[in-house]
Amino acid sequence: MTSAIRNLPVVLLPGTGSDEVFIQSVFTGPLALVGARLIAPPPPPGAALADGYLEELDRLARVHGSLVVGGVSFGAHLAAEWAAANPGRCEGLVCALPAWNGEPGSAAAAVAARASADLVTSQGVDGALAAVAAGSPGWLVDELSRAWRRHGDELVAGLRVAAGRRAPSLTELATVAVPAGIGGCAGDLVHPVTVAREWAGVLPRGELGVVELAAFGRDREVLGRASLIGFLKGWFGSAGDLR
Repeated sequence: MTSAIRNLPVVLLPGTGSDEVFIQSVFTGPLALVGARLIAPPPPPGAALADGYLEELDRLARVHGSLVVGGVSFGAHLAAEWAAANPGRCEGLVCALPAWNGEPGSAAAAVAARASADLVTSQGVDGALAAVAAGSPGWLVDELSRAWRRHGDELVAGLRVAAGRRAPSLTELATVAVPAGIGGCAGDLVHPVTVAREWAGVLPRGELGVVELAAFGRDREVLGRASLIGFLKGWFGSAGDLR
């Protein structure tokens, strides 16, 4: 592994209603294998979720000069938005589970975020979690129980911000000419793997990695590894260079 990759700060952002604890569970191990340093900022509160994260990326770029950025779901959207607007400061993308392109419209993740916000408003966090638990795997319920309670009174505003914010369009993504690993999860209906495939297809140096939902449920790092391997393929130009 080159010293250049070892020295790159990798700033990764969580999805809607999630937090940096989840990011660490997905990416700390895979990044450690290549000697990269993970920076996982905690979520800004409520209505400041999107703009606060973009401001934090600006601040970190001033400190470090350039960054590899990315994240999961809404965090991936924000990272790609920042990368498109900052071509001189972005060295690469490590993104997992992008949920839509352009306007959110009726995208499943946007609908889910709006529904979650309504549920928390009407039933409180405990009631909403009980409703979610009825149809969700235990690991997801555990993650949401921790992260939603941590967001506290700011949760609903953050969910609504994410549900209404446009993601980069495919045309905009096509301008991001840096190594890009895009992780998708087969069987995830909220984050369709078709969206991850579209992102990887239009990014000039994009590479797709796909894992199964059941495998992700057993081991969060499988998604981090798939996304990072895609980034490394884009960095070195071909899978053969990774041997």
